[in-house]
Amino acid sequence: MAKRRTPTQSQRRRSDGARPVTSSDDVLRRLNRLEQQMHRLSELIREHAEDADRLVRIVAEDRNLIRRELLRRHQAQVRARDFLRRVPAKLGLDH
Repeated sequence: MAKRRTPTQSQRRRSDGARPVTSSDDVLRRLNRLEQQMHRLSELIREHAEDADRLVRIVAEDRNLIRRELLRRHQAQVRARDFLRRVPAKLGLDH
């Protein structure tokens, strides 16, 4: 069995996917690409925040609608109970 050689430090650096910088044009190109990626990331974060705000508003509106519907039902039940209490009194059927 052949003995494996351990990679040198420069070989290890290249194997992680990053090429060594060779010229100032390469540095500028990479910097420009990084700035574009940062700009795009900022846009995505802003859009995500706007979407989250929209969802919060939708949930709040839904909760408000549900609350109003429950309140309406409760008020109808209270009116019905009051009516049923008054009907026997009007008919002279007090207990």
